[in-house]
Order: sequence, then structure tokens, then C-alpha cells
Amino acid sequence: MSQTVNQQKIAQVYHLPFVSSFGGSAMNLLSPQAGEHILDIGCGTGEFISQLHKLHVLATGIDCSENMIEQARHQYPTLSFEQLNALNLPYYEQFDAVFSNATLHDIRPPHLVIKNIYNALKPNGRFVAEFWGKGNMDEIFTEIIRQFKTFDIPYNDGDFPWYFPSVAEYSSLLESQNFQVTTAIHYSRPFLLKGENGLRNWLETNAAPLFAHVTTETKNVLITRLENRMQDKLFQNGSWLAEAKHIRVHAVKRD
Repeated sequence: MSQTVNQQKIAQVYHLPFVSSFGGSAMNLLSPQAGEHILDIGCGTGEFISQLHKLHVLATGIDCSENMIEQARHQYPTLSFEQLNALNLPYYEQFDAVFSNATLHDIRPPHLVIKNIYNALKPNGRFVAEFWGKGNMDEIFTEIIRQFKTFDIPYNDGDFPWYFPSVAEYSSLLESQNFQVTTAIHYSRPFLLKGENGLRNWLETNAAPLFAHVTTETKNVLITRLENRMQDKLFQNGSWLAEAKHIRVHAVKRD
């Protein structure tokens, strides 16, 4: 089942607003033009680069995952993909626009990412991104940290594996790098963790750094306690439904 069809099905079952793939309104905000050279940070398996190519855009996709880049090159052998981390971009005034969807919350420190994006853009180039923001899945993460304290498990803010800024915080970082912020919004979107074990599976796959200092047995106990406490609030129709918080930004590189 394609990502778009799957999202449509979720929207119908849970009576949610449907958000299309390829970044939804973030792509509309990007407004790609034929002949432009656009960089996609966190390109995954390359679907967005393929869409840009159909619009006659000269697109380059980067991802830090070797597996993702291999899949992208296999699916779209004529398109441009590089295995790169946004913390180490080699580009200088090469792109008309830089785009990123659902990636920048994974990369720290954010000021270095922004600096590299600024350097990669041509004068007056634009930066469009969407990623998780302040308060994202807050009920879940607050409860996990509460369980750490209950079990006397050491925890500090540096153990948190994501960067969830506020609009004000991220706008300030952009402006400090000489970007002009033209759009910056913070909004909620339901996040489906499919199946009875959806929450557990997601945490084990995506939140490993949170549990880096505990044994597998303790981690299983913590997640079970989390499921029990969150079930009445978040478990619906056989799946877990969390509240994701997103930031969407559009900024222009000043001369």
C-alpha cells in the first residue's frame, strides 16, 4: 500500500484531516520551479526527488543512512543522491532552495545545520522545512521520564534524542545566521502508531537513546507501565494515536 493511500485510510478511520505525502503544504511552500537546483535533506528512498524531477527541477537528495541512499539509487538510478550528514555539507552557494521534511528534529546541534544550509544556498535562496516541534508527543515522553524517576534511573536533558524547538527559538537561530524568516508556524497533527504493539515498536525502533542506560528487562517493564498508563488516553480502534507537534518554516538567505 502506498504512503498516500495508507494516510487516506487512517484519515477515514480516525476522522482526521488528510495530509498528503511529500511534505504536504511544506512542498506548496517550497513552490519548486523548472530549472531550479534544489537540495533535499533527509531524502530517504528518493520519492520526493522523483517528484521534483517530474517538475523539471535539478534535484539532489542526501541522507545519512547508507541503506536509504542505496534504495534511492536502486529505484531512481538516473537521479542524484549522496550519503551525507547535514552537519557536514560540502556545498557553497549551489542551490536555489533547500528542503527538508521530517528530518531536522533528528540532527543536533541545530545551529550548525542552519549554517551549512545557509552556505549551500545561493544569495536570496530559500529554505523550507517541516519537522517535529515543541511539545511533540509530550504525554508519552513526560510519562517515560516520570517512570525513570520512579525507578531512580539517571536522566538528563542530553539523553533526549531529538530537537523539538519552539517557533521563537528556531526563528531566532535562523535570524542569527542572517536568514529572513517569512513563515514560521507550529501546529498539531495526529500520529498513528499502528497495532496493539505500535507504541512499543515505535519506541524500540526510534527511541533507543532514551533507554541506553537500562537493561532490556528494565526497558520492557518501563514500556509496559507506559502502555498501561496511556491506554485509556491514546489507545483507540486497535492502535495508538499520539499528538504530534510540527514546525513549518520558510526563510530566505539575505545577501
